[in-house]
Amino acid sequence: MTRDNPFLLALQRRDALSPDEMAIIEKISSWRSNLPAKWEIVGEGDTPTTSCLLLSGFAARYSVLADGRRQITAIHTAGDFVDLHSFLLARMDHSVTLLTDCTVSKVPHAYLRDITEQHPHFTRLLWLLTIIDAATYRRWLLAAGRLSSAGQIAHFFCEMFVRLQVVEQTDGFVFSLPISQSELSDAMGLSIVHVNRTLQALRSRKIISWQGDEFRILDWNALKALAEFDPTYLNLHAKAR
Repeated sequence: MTRDNPFLLALQRRDALSPDEMAIIEKISSWRSNLPAKWEIVGEGDTPTTSCLLLSGFAARYSVLADGRRQITAIHTAGDFVDLHSFLLARMDHSVTLLTDCTVSKVPHAYLRDITEQHPHFTRLLWLLTIIDAATYRRWLLAAGRLSSAGQIAHFFCEMFVRLQVVEQTDGFVFSLPISQSELSDAMGLSIVHVNRTLQALRSRKIISWQGDEFRILDWNALKALAEFDPTYLNLHAKAR
């Protein structure tokens, strides 16, 4: 198994893995397929029989109101088990779509059930991932409710940088962020006009540069201060669990 597997990197940042657990990751990652942007991994109301591990690209968890307005409630990056929740949910209460072309692995729920019965430590790691998802959601809610729009967007950028850094997809303070302003608007709950003005302000202050897919943090300390960013919620410390 390649050592740059993002799922492996994400777990190793949080705990040591046994040879058997490494073998599980290798098996899970071998069920890979390439899917195009805008592919619906799962829809609201579905009863899926697999959970999707994202090995490359970006995906979004979202819900849609009756009038068609969409709220993105999570952005997923390589190494994320996007809909691990579906293993236990009777029906999905939200949808998951791919924002970019992605490499994914669809892991049968029957195999996840075998893991929970035979590998208690690995089960705790999967549980940890769902806890981190919940912690991230709480942090997004806090940022939306109590930070300025600039602070909220800055927090998102800080989070993306740290998460991508964990799976070795950054080069210094430069990384790929192939999402549109419309998608950022749906994630932040702000109008496109407001998002555009906020991005212009961050650029004019020479805090960030964003051209095409290339995102560059020019002043990490300023971005972190604006966001009041503390990565504790991402649980990046290694600990026996």
